[in-house]
Amino acid sequence: MLRVAVVGSGPSGIYTARALVEQTRVPGVRVDVLDRLPCPYGLVRYGVAPDHEKIKSLQDSLRTVLEDERVEFVGNVAVGAAGLGPDRLLELYHAVVYCVGAAADRALGIPGEDLPGSHSATEFVAWYSAHPDAPPAGVPLDRPCAVVIGLGNVALDVTRILLRGAAALRGTDLPEPALGALAASAVREVSVVGRRGPAGARFTTKELRELGALPGVDVCVDEADLAAEPAFADPAAVPAVVRRNLSVVREWAARPPAGHDRRVRLRFFLRPVELLERGGRVAGVRFERTGPDGRGGIRGTGRHEDVPAGLVLRAVGYRGVPIPGLPYDAERGTVPNAAGRVLRDGVPSPGEYVAGWIKRGPTGVIGSNRPCAKETAASLLADAAALDLAARPLPPDPVAALRASGLHPVRWPGWLAIERAETALGRELGRGRVKIAEWAGLLAAAGAAQGAAGGAADGDGGE
Repeated sequence: MLRVAVVGSGPSGIYTARALVEQTRVPGVRVDVLDRLPCPYGLVRYGVAPDHEKIKSLQDSLRTVLEDERVEFVGNVAVGAAGLGPDRLLELYHAVVYCVGAAADRALGIPGEDLPGSHSATEFVAWYSAHPDAPPAGVPLDRPCAVVIGLGNVALDVTRILLRGAAALRGTDLPEPALGALAASAVREVSVVGRRGPAGARFTTKELRELGALPGVDVCVDEADLAAEPAFADPAAVPAVVRRNLSVVREWAARPPAGHDRRVRLRFFLRPVELLERGGRVAGVRFERTGPDGRGGIRGTGRHEDVPAGLVLRAVGYRGVPIPGLPYDAERGTVPNAAGRVLRDGVPSPGEYVAGWIKRGPTGVIGSNRPCAKETAASLLADAAALDLAARPLPPDPVAALRASGLHPVRWPGWLAIERAETALGRELGRGRVKIAEWAGLLAAAGAAQGAAGGAADGDGGE
């Protein structure tokens, strides 16, 4: 039997587990899916906006993998901490696949970025998604103007949540503190700003149109911001998604505002150079006007514009985080690899693999993880046959070994108990299922259920 650990229970990890157990080349594969959190699904649970019900329903298909008898979910296990590094994992498993994503956000690297009121979009998303690591206070929503820096779907998500209104979000799984804060929010105007033109934006057209469909919200585009966009002169020369996005923003630029009390200003060709301060907190952003450089990039013009903001959210990308004991390419934010095989000093390391963003960088959509996972699984299975990975003796029960080392794994029954507790919480609040946002609450729900089932040592709340 080939025993594999997959580190990370987001889409890339679960797709990897599926690819390993559904193949027929190597019989008898068993997979433990390890996660630092007591809850599975990664960014599908903690990154997809609460009003995107269709995307969140992907959890149903991911669930079928974790319910396979050949797959075991093992949550509340932090790889890289408490002595559980790559060497220890290879003592417990024949092979390990790291699917840890890209958990860090990219900084702007400009003066004032650390001012109170300046946050990453990652922080905001974690707060409204009930990530247990998110500070309970969230981000300040007490000023009328916000600036979101970035031209991707995350920028659109956070803008939509800021302006959608609490009443429309009440039917989602948004945690109660975030719902209350959004209900009391003073934010009425959000400027979404990027250094490139609309042809350089990373929006999907569906997300872009969602912004224009927000009730009671004007979407404003200044035609002067579009004047420098070369793609308008020859739309046929750009990809179809760019043509669709150009059509949407031109439509908005030509449409007069309806006079709503909330608005989005979509701004282009502005590069942030400094966050401005007043009274000890952020008060605005100074931008430099940019323009096409004639070679597909942009150049600064030396002209500046200040945009007021009591809240600044940066949504300019993600970076992988190093795992102690694994090689790391700091420039790319990935683990060096060849077709998913971890490279140590340029040589494949037997039994060590990567998939997802930590393998290829933060690119693509959720579905991009399927072929990525299949490639890594194919490399692992080829090595299993060629190198006889399963011949190495292992402890009979790796989860028991984890417990013996002082960890408190949450297994599948514990996760099901968390689901029941969240459903009960929503019922108490007169809502649908509502996420539990605190570590203590999650572990208490998981530990009580597993203890009652006779597995207290598997999920005793981490006490």
